[in-house]
Amino acid sequence: MTDATWITLISIGVTMLFMLGTPVLLVIFYWVIGCSFVIGLPLDNTGNELLNVFNKGFALLAMPLFILTGDLINQSGIARRLSDFAYSCLGWLRGGLSMASIAACGLFAAISGSNSATTATIGSMLHPEMVKGGYDERFSAATAAAGGTVGIIIPPSIIFIVYGFLLNLPISDLFIAGIVPGALMVLAMMTAAFIICTINGWGYLIKLSLSRVIKTAIGAWLGFFAIGLVLWCIYTGRASPTEAAGVTVGVCIFIGLLCYPLNKIMGEDENTNVEDKSVASMLVVKGFTLMSLPQIVSRSAQITGILVPLIAISVAMQQVMSSLGAKEFIGEFVTGMGGYYAVLFTSMLIVFVTGMILESLPVTIILAPILAPIAVSVGVDPIHFSVIFLVGASIGFITPPYGLNLYVASGVTGVPYFRLLRYTVPYLIALISTWFLVALVPDLALFLLPAR
Repeated sequence: MTDATWITLISIGVTMLFMLGTPVLLVIFYWVIGCSFVIGLPLDNTGNELLNVFNKGFALLAMPLFILTGDLINQSGIARRLSDFAYSCLGWLRGGLSMASIAACGLFAAISGSNSATTATIGSMLHPEMVKGGYDERFSAATAAAGGTVGIIIPPSIIFIVYGFLLNLPISDLFIAGIVPGALMVLAMMTAAFIICTINGWGYLIKLSLSRVIKTAIGAWLGFFAIGLVLWCIYTGRASPTEAAGVTVGVCIFIGLLCYPLNKIMGEDENTNVEDKSVASMLVVKGFTLMSLPQIVSRSAQITGILVPLIAISVAMQQVMSSLGAKEFIGEFVTGMGGYYAVLFTSMLIVFVTGMILESLPVTIILAPILAPIAVSVGVDPIHFSVIFLVGASIGFITPPYGLNLYVASGVTGVPYFRLLRYTVPYLIALISTWFLVALVPDLALFLLPAR
């Protein structure tokens, strides 16, 4: 058999393994090893590529630190405080709790950097409240799934770190470029939620109270502080993303350990109504003990242990694909479409279709090194394209048949996967509209960047 036949059979085989539930890491690894044998690449070459990733991966150190920051904030009870703040600001509008859920996703995303963590955390907290407040349970679960899509766009974003590492782009610039598009995604989804809830008459209204807004803002101070600290360090150039992540982790550990005994001394239940709490008690979050810290770190390490090997094996995969001429083939296809907009929209279509069947990390590590240089060659700014690429990848989180966030939301809410699909449509329309707006108006991603 020819090499092409062998590679086709290997590709079909690993695709079947993926469909049967084999982890993506093993699927890519099997493909790389099989194709290396076929084209004659020595196996020690794969080992060297994996080692080089870890030797040169200083930027990747930011990833486990930001994951840990999100876990520390969540364990401290600050995610609940952020949700309370969002609801106090939006609860007076029709569908206010659904809009607050999306806003809370945006705020938590600015700490966790993960879409699935955002969906799981906010969905598990606010889905019961939404159902109790008269919302359809399917819509409530779909709202949590859609809100989580901003987890990889609003900085600090784990996937932006991966993208910057693969394309050798400054991660600080990528973070800054994601701020406005991420905010627009949140606003677009909130608008969709408002329209749907107004049509269906869902949700109970609460009175807009300035004192409640102020109290809940004070209660969420640690979340705001963590967000502000990261952005200040990076935007002012005082620290790299990795250094900023390390500082934020240290501050969160210190405050979490300090607040736990203070919270016990005050003795106020976290479920006590906001109006009945004192300002002093709102300042003190739940916190955590020194004994629970290893468990928090272990949970973050487990997530990191899944992501980093996948990034490493993807580098070896890119080398194999380059040897097979895949980059040239896709490049010729995309550039054959025409000029600036033809290449841009063709790239967007490829990302969208691929995102329907793969998670954002494999989409990024497979396609970004191929599509980004082509886009840059026709005049697309590399930072702008990174945002376009990853906004498109984020939409895949609520796009069947894969739709990772839909599975996560189904798991934490108990609503079957297929019952969510109907109520994801308005959010998909909102997100795709925002995606095209960001693609057509580069300044939405670039105007906050310092002069380059």
